[in-house]
Amino acid sequence: MTTNLFDDFNPVSSKQWKQKIQFELNGADYNETLVWNSPEDIQVKPFYHKDEFTNANAVVTKATEFRICQNIFVYDVEKSIERALDTLNRGADSLRFTIENESIDLTNLLEQLPLEKITIYFNLGFISIDFVKKIDAFATKNNTIVFCNLDPIGQLAKDGNWFTTKEKSNFDTLNLLSAATTSVSLISINAALYQNAGATMVQQLAYSLGQANEYFNRIETINKPIVFEVAVGTNYFFEIAKLRALRLLFTLIAKEYNHNLECNIIVSPTKRNKTLYDYNINMLRTTTECMSAIIGGADAIANLPYDALYHKDNEFGDRIARNQLLILKNESYFDKVNNPADGSYYIENLTNQLAEKALVLFKDIEANGGFLKQLNDGIIKRKIKESADAAQELFDTGKEILLGTNKHPNKEDKMKHDLELFPFVKVKPRKTLITPIIEKRLAEKIEQERLDLE
Repeated sequence: MTTNLFDDFNPVSSKQWKQKIQFELNGADYNETLVWNSPEDIQVKPFYHKDEFTNANAVVTKATEFRICQNIFVYDVEKSIERALDTLNRGADSLRFTIENESIDLTNLLEQLPLEKITIYFNLGFISIDFVKKIDAFATKNNTIVFCNLDPIGQLAKDGNWFTTKEKSNFDTLNLLSAATTSVSLISINAALYQNAGATMVQQLAYSLGQANEYFNRIETINKPIVFEVAVGTNYFFEIAKLRALRLLFTLIAKEYNHNLECNIIVSPTKRNKTLYDYNINMLRTTTECMSAIIGGADAIANLPYDALYHKDNEFGDRIARNQLLILKNESYFDKVNNPADGSYYIENLTNQLAEKALVLFKDIEANGGFLKQLNDGIIKRKIKESADAAQELFDTGKEILLGTNKHPNKEDKMKHDLELFPFVKVKPRKTLITPIIEKRLAEKIEQERLDLE
């Protein structure tokens, strides 16, 4: 059409929309009927309008560049190589290796991979200067983007103890590594732990910032991006806003330390809402969660297989999880537009509110000794538990719904003889410096009761 007909209509203000809605409610209260409060204490309105919106904070997201990442636990090196090559041939363009001990033959693992074409993340269950220097040498030689994902504070939070090192502290080791390496990114923040343990989005953001601030204060030279490992749930628009707020807040904090590099965000779907029974629904959950991750600006996404709770790694589960992302990229065109959430008054509003509330909590943490002190004092764990208990009560009373579990369950579904992994929290008594933060799914109690009755 060559004629612009929009000029024939007068604009409708926010006030006029609200008056029309109130008329249609036939006397019902607008706020009580249509406005609801999220666990983050954000009021969600039925509509958002440009005359109530000021875009004060621009967030740059590059949806066209998101990478499909494959998780690989390295135990048998030859099998890990075979799996990595097969995964890359089937559409993945990034790998995340989990390595638990220093005896793994790193040279054999890496030399057969097309290192110049892919991004590699290493989740190391230890800190070793020699091991990381080998990774750095490979990265330099092959011009590969490598993230080592070293997170001592996250290790303390999840395990209750620091990494064992020859140096006086884990921070001393990181400082030595920052001086000895040139190509690899060293520092990461395991924000997924807080989400999977039941923290609100505001807490996830504030605690992640608190960790970043500790590293900025304790590591002398940070000249590579910091990696944030984030978990996202099915609160679709809120999760988009959470990732955008994280990038916004990190930039704000980093500027105070003259750190001008962007953070790198690798996202996985949360485990917290995943279920053992009616497990195929997990595929639907992870699809919307991956969509949130892309629109929110994730640099890489490692999808969670639908059967990850109860099956060991298997070809079918991995292939379906990877193909979900490939469909979003190649058939749904999610990689065609950068900054896809720009101009959405709702998402922009959520982004700003989450950022503001997280910043207030972050400042409170810093004013009371900093994140590490509050972690050691048990305050962080207590606050997360309070949020997790509130969410659990909503689930137990049916106000928070997990389809197939606390609503429309399939009574004929049997799982006891299909379990290859133990799908519930199991804490072994041991000596730790602090009480660790424990991940727990909402459906665990109901599932245990059903298994006992099979």
